[in-house]
Amino acid sequence: MAMIILQVVGYQNSGKTTLIEKCVKELTKQGYKVGTLKHHGHGGKPALPKEKDSTRHWEAGAVVSAVEGDGTLLLTATAKNGWNLSELIELYRHFAIDLLLIEGFKHSPYPKIVCLRDESDVHLLQLPNVVASISRMPLKQGNSFFIQEENKYMQWIMNYVKGEKHVCDCERTD
Repeated sequence: MAMIILQVVGYQNSGKTTLIEKCVKELTKQGYKVGTLKHHGHGGKPALPKEKDSTRHWEAGAVVSAVEGDGTLLLTATAKNGWNLSELIELYRHFAIDLLLIEGFKHSPYPKIVCLRDESDVHLLQLPNVVASISRMPLKQGNSFFIQEENKYMQWIMNYVKGEKHVCDCERTD
């Protein structure tokens, strides 16, 4: 089975991380091997654990530093011109996952769910490859879900991942 890629995008505090957590829990419960990738869109480098050996190696100038223990690998890597999403996706392919959930990278060409805080965020629905939206205000377009309709949007996401992209008994009829 090819790795499925699904992005979750929106502005800060729109519910992206919470949605990804819910998806990971439900998909894992259903037997999927799920990977996640978050774009650190706030500028600067992501924080690393202080005074750990692998961090000290990286800070000393290592291009790649990792620590493995009991089957868990923590990896830090630097690319001279930054990482583009396609390079990161290639890295994830080595982990034999069924699904990669990407938080952020708004303008990338993969299918995406848009999380909307309010009316000022509606323009995000014009991003490429939007397959659904979840908002704090009711919308009546496409696969739009009100944030309080958790059962409906989670069912839609599960159906989407299973390949039932256009068949869902939870789609709006109003």
